[in-house]
Amino acid sequence: MSERLHKHLARAGVASRRAAEELIKAGRVSVNGVPATLGQSVTEADDIRLDGQLIETQRVEAVTFALYKPRGYVTTARDEYGRKNVLDAMPDVPGLHPVGRLDRDSEGLLLLTTDGDLTQTLTHPSFGHEKAYRAWTEGEPDEVALDALVTGVKLDDGVAQASHASAALGGAHVVLTEGRKRQVRRMLEAVGHPVTRLLRYRVGGLWLGDLDVGEYRELGRRELQDLLDPAATPPQVRDRQWERIRRRWG
Repeated sequence: MSERLHKHLARAGVASRRAAEELIKAGRVSVNGVPATLGQSVTEADDIRLDGQLIETQRVEAVTFALYKPRGYVTTARDEYGRKNVLDAMPDVPGLHPVGRLDRDSEGLLLLTTDGDLTQTLTHPSFGHEKAYRAWTEGEPDEVALDALVTGVKLDDGVAQASHASAALGGAHVVLTEGRKRQVRRMLEAVGHPVTRLLRYRVGGLWLGDLDVGEYRELGRRELQDLLDPAATPPQVRDRQWERIRRRWG
């Protein structure tokens, strides 16, 4: 059975689908000795290579990690400025890549995986997975400002809305279901409260928990289920996690 090359590379744990497309466009992938093209279909019988190295066609067991990303680390696969990369904080696992982005100045929960399909599920806008943030700001957003975040604020790339926003000491809690670049920062600045510190503490049904800065843990089957299906998490478990976040960061 055939499948698109970028999906095949993601399934083999080489990179996310989007990153695999970039590898193909860069001419780094070949199929049966011929440079690959975008949209090309392949089968398990094809000789597929990245930078001349054969890609194993048999799927390896995927692994996924939760990392407390420190501030100052970038999440791009390669950085032309030589800045610290989140992969530097992780074990050397072939095909491991960040799921989405968390900007260099922000900290908190970041997922890294070898599962390209999981990356696609979590990053494609149609799935609408929640991401929850604790922001510290210049001045405390009042009820009017918090309501504006939910109603929608105009940014240079269109109107942006939070699914939820609530007060916190010295800032706010903000929940998004979309992931534009530096969105929380831009939204809070638009309502008059620039961000001084930003931490992500939840993605879908997965919480940062007790991880300290720079620590990571491999996710088990139950945590992956929680990640993808937050509605299945018992309310008392969600409440405990929320109280843990409130006690730790206010």
